[in-house]
Amino acid sequence: MSGGPARLTVLAGPTAVGKGTVSADVRRRYPWVWLSVSATTRPPRPGEVDGVHYLFVSPERFDAMVADGQLLEWAVVHGVHRYGTPRGPVEEHLAAGVPVLLEIDLQGARQVRATMPDARFVFLAPPSWDELVRRLVGRGTESEEERERRLATATVELAAEPEFDHVVVNDDVTRATDELLDLMGARVAPALPGRAG
Repeated sequence: MSGGPARLTVLAGPTAVGKGTVSADVRRRYPWVWLSVSATTRPPRPGEVDGVHYLFVSPERFDAMVADGQLLEWAVVHGVHRYGTPRGPVEEHLAAGVPVLLEIDLQGARQVRATMPDARFVFLAPPSWDELVRRLVGRGTESEEERERRLATATVELAAEPEFDHVVVNDDVTRATDELLDLMGARVAPALPGRAG
């Protein structure tokens, strides 16, 4: 890989499957892969940093981004908050030949498939339904009502697995991350013009 446009990889899967954990592992071990930072109207969870984990924006700012065509995709998730992918940074990194990973929900993945059909679509699956429930309850970040809503959403999301090009089972974060990067062909740092480090 050198200078030519890179291929976008979209990672999606059910709630609580560990998309954020795998993405954080990519960020830590494969720093040359650029992770798109989603904009969201939901408040930060403990430990989340604006501009690193998400761009936390007001509903009004989100409305303006949608109206100005600044989002590659956006959706209302779990019937409450909106999430979206700023278009400009994704296109800039791909044009520069940088591997780009987009971690989004199912609705967003479908929108990206419609606008960027050449992207690589990877479904992150849990080892089992029971393990997915255990992870969601174990997070302790949602109320009982929110957990029930997320589990209902997860049932629908799991049924979408056949829509994806590849499936990676998140039974072990390191193994799942490596499998994802193998699919991207990005486990070795590309020689990019002007790349620091």
